[in-house]
Amino acid sequence: MNVDDAIALDRAPHGSSDDADLLDFSANTNPVVPDGLEAAYREAFAASRTYPADPPERFREAAADYVDCEPESVVPTPGGLAAIRSAIDLAIDPGDAALVPFPSFGEYAREVRLRGGTPDFVPADRVLESDPADHAVAIVCHPNNPTGTAYDRGTLLRFAERCRAADTPLLVDEAFLGFTDRRSLAGTEGVVVARSLTKLFGTPGLRAGFAVATGRLGAALESVRRPWNVSAPALATGTYCMDRSGFVADTRERVRTERERMRDALDERYAVHPSDAPFLLVDVGGEPATAAGSEDGRAATANEDRRTAADVVAAARDRGVAIRDATTFRGLDRHVRVAVRLPAENDRLLAAMGVGESGVRDE
Repeated sequence: MNVDDAIALDRAPHGSSDDADLLDFSANTNPVVPDGLEAAYREAFAASRTYPADPPERFREAAADYVDCEPESVVPTPGGLAAIRSAIDLAIDPGDAALVPFPSFGEYAREVRLRGGTPDFVPADRVLESDPADHAVAIVCHPNNPTGTAYDRGTLLRFAERCRAADTPLLVDEAFLGFTDRRSLAGTEGVVVARSLTKLFGTPGLRAGFAVATGRLGAALESVRRPWNVSAPALATGTYCMDRSGFVADTRERVRTERERMRDALDERYAVHPSDAPFLLVDVGGEPATAAGSEDGRAATANEDRRTAADVVAAARDRGVAIRDATTFRGLDRHVRVAVRLPAENDRLLAAMGVGESGVRDE
């Protein structure tokens, strides 16, 4: 890819609002952080006065315990996206095809195109049924963003086996897996796992994450890693976070119960996708679960069909809440995505979307 082609390539849209007056449900980061994290960050200032150890063994050991793999398989990166870029850079040459799920994280296709490759888009709910042959890399988002779908581990492992047989590296983005109690694929032969610490621990600005790979894949990722590629504060706070098992357990339970409560409320008015992640994908024109099969339901559905994602985003914004317009995801044309936050905040989201006890409808 030449300079002009790179300049012309659009950036993938992301969530997050920069308006401090809005309650932000457009980004999927934890609204709370582990106790003591600020102190750990401040204590890291002294370490920032010298070059950090390279490779950072303490961070690698904490990451290995966190995802149950060998420390030698851990490659520290400044965030999960850096791990994704490294894996795609190694896999893709100009003209190569990559198996890419949709709707899903837009950066996968962008990174493939930056390397001169071509994304071969496959529906996210059927990606594990795809043939990985003739692809330079296969990509899976687990749980998928924006649908929230987590995949059966056995099915994932069988797909990984087919990828190995086809000599196709499998990249599994586990950015949101920490919000679940599902086991990581870290350490599986032929698989590169990308992990982000910024989502679960509520610190997106720190840029801390890692990749995990074994054998030749792991050696290649470690070889291309820049020395001191993660700052001392990010290493220190990332290590601190991964050691906070109680915080992780509490977060998982809160997200599970609040997600279920929010889905039940939103189902009064919208069609809501099942989710294992800290967010919900909402079809704003879909038939509400409570309306199906009734005369009132048919009338309500006709009214809902005229509503657009932009209408819902604008109405929520007028009520002080930012939500993600999910029509920027390939294949979605009337969807929004909302994060799962704290209970009182979630009540505000529900009210802004016209559901719940205090919800105000627009019709």
